Amino acid sequence: MKSTGKLARTALALLGGTAVAISASGAWAQDNRIELQWWHAMSGALNERVNEIAEGFNKGQDKYKIIAVNKGSYPETLTAAMAAFRAGKGPHIVQVFEVGTGTMMASRAAIKPVYEIMSQNGFKFDPGSYLSAVTGYYSTSDGKMLSYPFNSSTPVMYYNKDAFQKAGLDPNKPPKTWQEFEPVLKKLKASGSTCPFQTNWQTWIQLENFSALHNVPFASKSNGFDGFDTELKFNSPLHVRHITTLANWMKEGLMVYGGRKNEANAKFISGECAIHMESSGGYASFSRGAKFKWGMQMLPYYSDVQGAPQNSIIGGASLWVLGKHKPAEYKGVAQFFDYLSATENQVWWHKNTGYLPITTMAYETTKAQGYYNAHPGTEVPVQQMTLKPPTSNSKGLRLGNFVQIRDVMDEELEAVWSGKKSPKEALDTAVDRGNRLLRQFERDAKR
Repeated sequence: MKSTGKLARTALALLGGTAVAISASGAWAQDNRIELQWWHAMSGALNERVNEIAEGFNKGQDKYKIIAVNKGSYPETLTAAMAAFRAGKGPHIVQVFEVGTGTMMASRAAIKPVYEIMSQNGFKFDPGSYLSAVTGYYSTSDGKMLSYPFNSSTPVMYYNKDAFQKAGLDPNKPPKTWQEFEPVLKKLKASGSTCPFQTNWQTWIQLENFSALHNVPFASKSNGFDGFDTELKFNSPLHVRHITTLANWMKEGLMVYGGRKNEANAKFISGECAIHMESSGGYASFSRGAKFKWGMQMLPYYSDVQGAPQNSIIGGASLWVLGKHKPAEYKGVAQFFDYLSATENQVWWHKNTGYLPITTMAYETTKAQGYYNAHPGTEVPVQQMTLKPPTSNSKGLRLGNFVQIRDVMDEELEAVWSGKKSPKEALDTAVDRGNRLLRQFERDAKR
């Protein structure tokens, strides 16, 4: 593919991004390009892809140089960036996970809105050219994008086709509804599987996206989009029913708990776990590491819930621009975002990572190239995100202190898995604790 080859050639040409260049006369010349710090949280194969993007931009022009720096996990990256900003040494660009959106929007003094940067520096920037399910998450109520969507993902279901075949199941017909799940899990267990089912990111997938797919509120006020004075709603009878189902599977050995984040990926890659729910961004790791036949499927839903499935919501992160930098540096940031938006770069990113193509043109181009036909399942994330027009319950979440609220949800779900609390007690407690964190954020935002 043209864009893949271009980025690969770029990486070879840069030789590691050396800070000096050889002039025509053979003398060493200082690289006087303006350096732009980009702090991110991508690791492993995704870190390699980020470096290729930075190198591609650096090779394509001679005014600016993107310095991509991994700063650890998403929370660590955000914490480091804000601490550096307060010390007057903040990066130009910081990758912030989607649950940090509310916090960043409330920190208006620290950010430089993307729509302003693009407009002020003469770059065409049409939010209408991006997938609406993505842009809505990072935009104001009147459609102005505050951050640049970068690694937008949505959770999907991965499954081991070899394990299905061993269990006497059709490897091309994974369960589509939660009602269909249990008999499949029992057959997998009977065939010798010690891990029929597991889920990464349990709050994101089993509570947040679960709510969106069933078009029920996760929180009031359009999940926080209509104001900070919101209250959590994920202790409804439907939510309790679902967590009860998972808890019963845990007791029966049909489900295994593998951790709060994506630690359980290793168990899927090794072939130990048969069904695995993970971000679409897991595609890069699974393509590299799994030695068995596997497939991708939309997340299951309860078929007796009216309107389900609705659409899933995004995860991943966007790129926020911090304040207190020079105009010439912001011009470089704008040029970099324009580079990221190029269709060939979006197509390359989508194909090589599993993250969503954030522009309509990139999606259509990928489809026209026959990529989805050649790689079955890779279109699933886009199809699931665009299944139906987003509603107030399915366009995303915009809640303050959400990093801490997720920790609370994780703690309470773990109390269910260990048998210390009933699903209803745990969800009620999580809502109560989470609402107190929301009120704290609301007070802080008014100061």
